[in-house]
Amino acid sequence: MAYDHHPYNHNGCCPSFFVEGEEDGFFARAAMQRERDRHVAKIHQGALAEELSRQTAEEYQDDILDHMEHVESETMPDVNSMDIQTEIQWFMRPYLLDFLLEAHHAFKLLPETIFLAINLLDRYCSRRVVYKRHYQLVGCASLLIAAKYGDRKERVPAVRELRSMCCLLYDDDMFTQMEWHVLQTLDWVIGHPTVTSFLQIALAETAFDPEVEHMATYISEIAMFRKDFVSVRPSVMARSALALARCILARPQPIQSDWAAQYDPHVALNLSNILSQPSQVLYRKYSAVHLYSVSATIEGFLAQQAQIARLNAQPPATAEFPPLDVQQAPASQYLNPQTPQKVQYPVAPMGVLTPPITPDKDFSGNTGYGVSHGMPPRLNATPTPPPSAEHQRYYSDQQYGQSRRYLQ
Repeated sequence: MAYDHHPYNHNGCCPSFFVEGEEDGFFARAAMQRERDRHVAKIHQGALAEELSRQTAEEYQDDILDHMEHVESETMPDVNSMDIQTEIQWFMRPYLLDFLLEAHHAFKLLPETIFLAINLLDRYCSRRVVYKRHYQLVGCASLLIAAKYGDRKERVPAVRELRSMCCLLYDDDMFTQMEWHVLQTLDWVIGHPTVTSFLQIALAETAFDPEVEHMATYISEIAMFRKDFVSVRPSVMARSALALARCILARPQPIQSDWAAQYDPHVALNLSNILSQPSQVLYRKYSAVHLYSVSATIEGFLAQQAQIARLNAQPPATAEFPPLDVQQAPASQYLNPQTPQKVQYPVAPMGVLTPPITPDKDFSGNTGYGVSHGMPPRLNATPTPPPSAEHQRYYSDQQYGQSRRYLQ
């Protein structure tokens, strides 16, 4: 029996297992449709979860705010305790914060991580004596704890990376020991509502405006460098910085939420006074395009305000008054027999002239000068006749007798 070894059958099709038939194409299209439906269902499920989360957040918004404000009051540093540090001083703070900002930017950590790290650093310095040589080590340990607490796991810096950034000044085990010591000092209380957390709540009821949000964060980070703002609560700082950012960008102040509209005018004014003194590291960070170059925007705003102040400081054009012509009587008029005339003093266009100097005998209540200035009128003294010769001898004998008595 002969076999047909031709690779094609009588219908002209190749009976190969690698060629899909009609049934295989049907199952493939069905699988693709199921995958598409699963993806659409996942999107709908996410939108539904977000809507339920929003409704739940609105229902418990007041309770969440009360809890956050209570926690922030319990986790605030003490500036008075930081003042009595023996070695570290306040002028060292900007240098350490510049280093931490560079590390935070290099590891691409979340914005709230840097605020939490600074809070842990200040709280530790409020309870422990920190030596100058360990100040940077405490800052690195605080940044490491904050990154482990709220940031992504893949972005948490490694100890060897922090050691390299510190120029191999500390050993690996020193970072671990300092991290444990910071946690023990703070009683393992790490959670602290940061400025960014309150900013998100304040911006929840308004339209999305990333430029305002980035500028408010930039202003809050400028305040971290100053001692005056260490004791300001994050809730107050967030609302005050947000109000100042809206004022700079000419955005309307919202009135939808009572909590978001309540900012401290004193804190906002103090924040406006330090906008011209940002850190160079911070200025470069917020000059990026993805952060809307808010540092350059504030710099332009300050230049415009300075120009307006210079224009307002120029004295206005005033009319020139003619020189005063005081007529003085010639010296020969007192030699001629004539009635003396009172000298007429000119009236100044602005202000009050100093009253003329009068002799002591004439300075009495009849001038009216003392009365007009709230002083009682001075009465004229009654003239006393000179003593007689008999009274003079009597007074001289009395004085001589007293002097003899004192000498004995």
